[in-house]
Amino acid sequence: MSESDLPVMPTTRTTLLDPPVEYAALREGAPITRVRFPNGLVGWLVTRFEEGSAVFADPRMSARRPRHDTLADDETYDPENPGGELDPGFVFMDEPDHGLFRRLLAGRFTPKSVQKNLQPYIDRIVTEHLDAIEAAPKPVDLIEALALPIPCLVICELLGVPYTDRDGFHHATEVMMDLSHTQEERNKGARWLIGYITDLVAAKRADPDSTGLLADLIRDADAGESFLTDKDLVNIGVLLLFAGHDTTMSMIGLSALTLLTHPDQRERLAGEPSQIGPAIEELLRYLTIVQFGLGRVALEDLELGGAQIAKGDLVVVAMAAANRDPRAFQDPDTLDIDRKMARHMAFGYGVHQCLGQNIARAELRTILPELLRRFPDMRLAVEPEQVPMDAHGTNYGVRKLLVTW
Repeated sequence: MSESDLPVMPTTRTTLLDPPVEYAALREGAPITRVRFPNGLVGWLVTRFEEGSAVFADPRMSARRPRHDTLADDETYDPENPGGELDPGFVFMDEPDHGLFRRLLAGRFTPKSVQKNLQPYIDRIVTEHLDAIEAAPKPVDLIEALALPIPCLVICELLGVPYTDRDGFHHATEVMMDLSHTQEERNKGARWLIGYITDLVAAKRADPDSTGLLADLIRDADAGESFLTDKDLVNIGVLLLFAGHDTTMSMIGLSALTLLTHPDQRERLAGEPSQIGPAIEELLRYLTIVQFGLGRVALEDLELGGAQIAKGDLVVVAMAAANRDPRAFQDPDTLDIDRKMARHMAFGYGVHQCLGQNIARAELRTILPELLRRFPDMRLAVEPEQVPMDAHGTNYGVRKLLVTW
């Protein structure tokens, strides 16, 4: 088959909460399919769970990969610099370098650390924001009133970033992660974030009393207790700042929308709040907000799912398709908060699994039961098909979620 005849990676959703329907046919046809990606690159698309997990766990697959999800007609796209002006840092590193960076940070993101250092803060700000929602005129936009500010406040608390700067870094993140923008437009967002964190690192270095993860990393580096350079510190700050609020914002908004449109599951959870742990895992699996999957590049010739992968080939795991694989999940297109499952790949898989996943879980675990308890009659203020969705961002999400009660 010539490259011009290859199927194109599906990107268009026809239903509110489901991935593109074309994934099902691709998944049933073969575990891995040769495709063209949105920007014209040719590679492999993995749509089954077992093979997707194998890609993420295989050391022969490199995290140093080109972008596959950008615009096909973007004249500013530079294939030699697919990430634009943003240095993805350790996220695109392979072992052992990736492990060196991750170990410097991992202690702040364990369940125990999140419970001790962030959970009391999360409890307080969730209560404050739900109080404000209760007192506000209806309808209320749950994105603006809850899903956006909570993750922003939490990541600011963790990093030591002034919350008053929220509007600036959120706007820059929106531009940078909206793949309908040209690379040059996204570069502007990246430049803003890089400049902002560069100034913040300098300010924290000048203030011996500064607090937060960034300040701790700066002090360790200045004392010779770590290998981090100023560039490393900026890259880490930028990554955690944009990833720490955008992804969780999307997940909170989508989770609320899902429960509002699945009354049986909502009633089940409201009646048994102790079920929140499994419910969150099911929402993560069912929604899988990473829209266009994550890529790897083969470091050598290898076989995967019956396909012969050549050294240098791009292999993308469509996580939204893999998390709906009937081989791994019974009745996968049905939301079932009682589902018992060993694992999913909403946070990726293997050594590069999302560093902040325990913070995201803590926020969801706090917000959703309280939202259901305090607003048992909450409902959408518009028809579901009128809810504006973010179909172009790196993460699928809700742009505005108007509710009343």
